[in-house]
Amino acid sequence: QVQLVESGGGLSQAGGSLRLSCVVSSRIFLIYTTGWFRQVPGKERELVASVTTTGGSNYTDSVKGRFTASRDNAKRTMYLEMNNLGPDDTGVYYCNALLHCEPVFTSWGPGTQVTVSP
Repeated sequence: QVQLVESGGGLSQAGGSLRLSCVVSSRIFLIYTTGWFRQVPGKERELVASVTTTGGSNYTDSVKGRFTASRDNAKRTMYLEMNNLGPDDTGVYYCNALLHCEPVFTSWGPGTQVTVSP
């Protein structure tokens, strides 16, 4: 079973920055586009950023220009650099592999909490 472990969240003031990391236990990670999801209470997980196997990235409109997704295939690790944070970025962030923009692994990691104060 593939394990996903997210880290790097925390408390930030508006305008601050955080860098999230996600380590994947299996090399199967290498064949997939990978993505970062955000979940807030009462809502479904939302895909906010993705990065392809060759480093191309896509973002939901609300984070474009502020978030940068990347990956280090040798380390089986993906990253999400979050800049100019705002309160709407608050949530639990999860990583997963993607197939046609849908999560591949049914077992999610613990996620990492990001809280942004005004």
